[in-house]
Amino acid sequence: MLRVPYLLRLPSKLRRRARRSRIAMLLLILLILLLLVLPFYIVYRPPSLLMRYFAQRWTDVLWRIWLPPSKKIVALTIDDAPSDHTRDILAALQAGGAHATFFVIGGQVAGREEILREIVRGGHELGNHGMHDEMARALSGEELEAQVREVQGMIERAYKEEGKVPPGEVEGKRNYYRPGSGFFSERMLGVVRKVGYHLVLGSIYPHDAQISWPWVNASHILGMLSPGGIIICHDRRSWTLPMLRRVLPEMRKRGYKAVTVTQLLDEATG
Repeated sequence: MLRVPYLLRLPSKLRRRARRSRIAMLLLILLILLLLVLPFYIVYRPPSLLMRYFAQRWTDVLWRIWLPPSKKIVALTIDDAPSDHTRDILAALQAGGAHATFFVIGGQVAGREEILREIVRGGHELGNHGMHDEMARALSGEELEAQVREVQGMIERAYKEEGKVPPGEVEGKRNYYRPGSGFFSERMLGVVRKVGYHLVLGSIYPHDAQISWPWVNASHILGMLSPGGIIICHDRRSWTLPMLRRVLPEMRKRGYKAVTVTQLLDEATG
């Protein structure tokens, strides 16, 4: 048998070694990309295990409720109300047989007091989102408390002018606060408790405050639906209405019902 001389075999070995080096480099690049992308993906689509950890770590914060698969109920929450888009959103909710908790920014209420009353009149709920669209975590404790109390006065007036009792004045019910930008601290939680509020975040957030494509946001919500979830979306954006027009009919087809935060909690405890 003819043997290939060693010097003739050497280029072949070098080629194989170079090929392995290229594959290793490619795998390393893919791993780095994965490590860079993974945190953003987890923020965009937080897994259920992460939600459970958050719920156990911060028991004073409402992230979601875990309901049996047969109870296809989710809470729909809408931040940054009221705005020039709110009435169209209310019409979409009525058409879709849905109810929602609207988190009110106090600085947007002047001249739109009637819209707050219409929200209450429609069987929806008002929550507190502070006076301004800002990162609430950066506020001092005194400023945070003052803002929450000021917006609370607006919310109470809307309920009472409609002949209804504000949720916080009903035995066993709470007022709800959602911090601007969604970030909170232990200091904030202490202030929120002091003024009789429950801090509410959520588990299904399409980042519609930044992403303006209705079909992308709708796909995200529908892909994350699970019994007891809390959806976060935003008023004051023109793309919220077409998103809801996609989401609500499909939810009904799947047997889901969109309710207020209070109604969701009632389902969990009832």
